[in-house]
Amino acid sequence: MERLGKRIKAAREKRGLSQEELAAAAHISRGYLARLEIGRHDPTVGTLERIARALRVKIGDLLE
Repeated sequence: MERLGKRIKAAREKRGLSQEELAAAAHISRGYLARLEIGRHDPTVGTLERIARALRVKIGDLLE
């Protein structure tokens, strides 16, 4: 989970998005996104799909 969170954070920062912006685009709360980025939560496939779509990356890129 921690690796996934780091990849989400890196992709978000690469796109120049704040946590609030990514959370809004992925239809999740900023707090939940923050917890994902530090590895405290394991997202559902649906949530991961929304995050990947908002970041314009493939889910596989986040899971590698």
